[in-house]
Amino acid sequence: MGLFTTLIYQPFFNLLVGIYWLLEQVIPGQTDMGIAVILFTIVFRILWLPISFASGRSAKERHEISLKINEIKSHFSQEPLKLQTEMKKLSRSNRRIMIVSSINLVFQLMVMLMLYRIFTTGLEGADFHLIYNWMPPHPEQFNLIFLNKFDLAHPNWTLNWINTGVIFVAELLSGLLSPFPTGRAELMSLFILPLGAFTFFAYMPAGKKLFVITTLLFSIILMLFKLLKVVYYESRSRLRKVAYGLILDKPKEAKT
Repeated sequence: MGLFTTLIYQPFFNLLVGIYWLLEQVIPGQTDMGIAVILFTIVFRILWLPISFASGRSAKERHEISLKINEIKSHFSQEPLKLQTEMKKLSRSNRRIMIVSSINLVFQLMVMLMLYRIFTTGLEGADFHLIYNWMPPHPEQFNLIFLNKFDLAHPNWTLNWINTGVIFVAELLSGLLSPFPTGRAELMSLFILPLGAFTFFAYMPAGKKLFVITTLLFSIILMLFKLLKVVYYESRSRLRKVAYGLILDKPKEAKT
């Protein structure tokens, strides 16, 4: 926990406090921590992009590995020793994917712990001693009421419902953009994941929900850009085919 505090928690805690201070310089006396959390999340998601892209590639590779596993099991179903040998070979040749997946999982766990600590005790004063000495002076008490309505240090059902809805939209877009065929399991997760998240986040601090909502909206915007890119290239491809067809028809018309 000492390494976690020094290397992960303290830098991001100071980043959030620093963003709050900057906002206070722009709109003195009217800053609330919710706005700082939104900006903090955007910065965090930009820093997280390399890991997100690596995870996307790993997901595709994991899907391909699962297909290979099924193929090996089908081919060597009557030869258990050969099956075990082939599975070991497949595992050795894909260690990088397992490492990337493990790193991503560890980072996500650290983020969860970091956010929980920030909004349960950190911003209420328990971790003020972790603010770097060279940081600008911070207030003795932060304004934790977002938009004069949501107390970020305590659970909030409105933000929980918004969080669930955003998760559903994100999963829906992810399914539409997925290169893999949509099966029964994917359709079930479209509803099970948001419901599970609703239960999981129900008694979490509202600040953590605001972070999740913002990070998912960031992902949704990226997915919408990706969707627009796909539509653009598909429409351009169709136009090329139509134009090519018209060019081929012109000589025929000339001959007639």
